[in-house]
Amino acid sequence: MRERRNFVRLLGGGLAVAAGATALATWWLHADVPAAAFEIWNGPGDEPDVRKRAVAYAVTAPTAYNGQPWRVDLREPDAIVLHADRARVQPATDPFGRQLMIGHGAFIELLVMALAQQGVQARVQLWPQGELAGDAPQQWPDLPVARLTLSRGGTPDPLFAQVLRRRTPKQRFDTGRAVSADMLQGLTAAVASGAGGGVQSAGTVDMARVLPLRKLCAAAARVELVTPDTARENLRLLRIGPQEILAHRDGFSLNDPALRMAVALGRFDREVPAAEDSLSFRQTLRMFEDQAHTAMGFVWISTGGNSRSEQIAAGRAYVRQQLRATDLGLGMQPMSQPLEEFPEMAPHHAAAHDMLIGAAPSRHARSPTVQMMCRLGFPTAPVPPAPRRPVGDFMQA
Repeated sequence: MRERRNFVRLLGGGLAVAAGATALATWWLHADVPAAAFEIWNGPGDEPDVRKRAVAYAVTAPTAYNGQPWRVDLREPDAIVLHADRARVQPATDPFGRQLMIGHGAFIELLVMALAQQGVQARVQLWPQGELAGDAPQQWPDLPVARLTLSRGGTPDPLFAQVLRRRTPKQRFDTGRAVSADMLQGLTAAVASGAGGGVQSAGTVDMARVLPLRKLCAAAARVELVTPDTARENLRLLRIGPQEILAHRDGFSLNDPALRMAVALGRFDREVPAAEDSLSFRQTLRMFEDQAHTAMGFVWISTGGNSRSEQIAAGRAYVRQQLRATDLGLGMQPMSQPLEEFPEMAPHHAAAHDMLIGAAPSRHARSPTVQMMCRLGFPTAPVPPAPRRPVGDFMQA
C-alpha cells in the first residue's frame, strides 16, 4: 500500500492522495470498462453491406500503438479506397511512416480475406494516384494508399477463422514452456504461402540466439522511455480508466487504480515523462523488460528493400503470421523498439539488422530491411482484446 501511494505521488509531480479521496472515488475506480469498447470483436452482426462487413473485420488489424490509422471511402460502387489518417501518425517514434504502412498492409490483408469469405474477389491496386513521397508522414498529400476493385468470386482463406480470435499478448510468457521448432516453422510457412513483394521470414527458438535478442529488446525499450519526444508520444496514447478507454478506443488501455486516481484529480501530466529515478519509470521499464526477458523465441519479417509497397507487403505477411500463431495457440507480440528509426535508437537499429539478417540498415529504398520482429511464447494469463473504434469512425464522407 505504501508503494502504491508513492506511485501516485510520483506520477503527479508531488501529488499526495488523501485517504478521503479514495473513498469518494471508490465507485469509479472499480467500474468495469464498458463492453462497447470491444464490440468490434463480436463481428459485424447483421450488417447487410458486403463492404462494410469486410471493413468491420479489417479494423481489428494490428497497428503500432493501436493507432488504427485508416480512412475508408465507399462512395464508388464495387470499390473500396483506403487512405492514411494523417492525424494518427507518430512522428517521434515512427518518423518515416514505416510502421504506419505496415499497419495498412495488415488492414488490406484482412479486408481481402473478409471479402473472399463473402464470395467477393478483390483486386488490390496500390498507389492508384502515385506513391506517397517524402519522409514525414504528417506532411504527406492525401493520396489513396490502395484501391480495391470488387468482383464475384473469391476463395475463403482458412486463416479467416482466427480473425476475431487474434490477440496481441503484452504480459509475461511462461518461461517453463518451450516453443517448438515445428511451431516456428508453421509461422514462417504462413508468410511463404501468403506473402508477395519479396517478403521473407525467419526465426529462432535457440536460446543461444534468443538471449542476446532479449537483451537487445530490453535495452531498446529503455531508449524509447528515456527519449523525451518518444516518451511523450507514449504518454499521450495512454487511455486510463473506463471513461477514457471508451471515449478513445485506441492507444494503450490501463485500468490501474492509482493512475485513475491521478487522472481524476487532474494531476496526471501527459507532457512530462517520469524521471528515471522515479518508481513509475522503474515500473514501466520493468513491464517492458518482463516482456523481453520472457521471450521463448523470436520471429522476424524482412524485405529486400524499404519501399512503401514493401512495407505494405510486410504488413500483409505479418497479420497472416499472427493469425497462424493464434491457430497454434501461441502468443506473438511485436518488439518494435529496436526497429524504430529515430536518431537515439540508431545503435540498436543497427544491432538488430546485424543480428537478424547480417546486413547494415540504410534509409535507401533498396537496402534489406527488417520490418517486423516479434517475441514468441505462451501467455501466463488470458489475453484480452484491444479496444477498437466504431466502424463508422473509419468511413470517409
